Amino acid sequence: MSADAEAGLRLRPATSDDLDAIWAIESAVFTTEAWSLEAMREELGAEHRSYLVLEDEAGGILGYGGLLAVGTEGDIQTIALAPAARGRGQGRRLMNALLDAAAERGVREVFLEVRADNPVARSLYASLGFTEIGVRPGYYQPEGVDAVVMQLRMGERR
Repeated sequence: MSADAEAGLRLRPATSDDLDAIWAIESAVFTTEAWSLEAMREELGAEHRSYLVLEDEAGGILGYGGLLAVGTEGDIQTIALAPAARGRGQGRRLMNALLDAAAERGVREVFLEVRADNPVARSLYASLGFTEIGVRPGYYQPEGVDAVVMQLRMGERR
């Protein structure tokens, strides 16, 4: 079964009612690097943002992702999946939905940062057409892991 057709899973716009479920995934996945609950609350309601959640048929949230789009530039703010949703194509599905949202807003370039020690995510982003354009040394704290900055020109999207 394809990721897009996986039974019972759907993408929908995030609402403030999803905050607790989103933050539970955020804090579990990113641990010491997680955004605070208050920062996530502000992000969900902020101008120029588009957040999506991956929801199962029982209404449980299995993942989320967010886009900041201003003018012709966009930034993938965050994306995370609960462990149960990984390895099933849902990260690609969520990224494609965020990129579709960027295209609808007239974005021509999308940027993101990814941990240098996350080859799975880096490979996914490269397969979508993102290229590595720089490194932010010690960006992820407190571990001091470098961030790889990636860029996608929407005309080069795969």
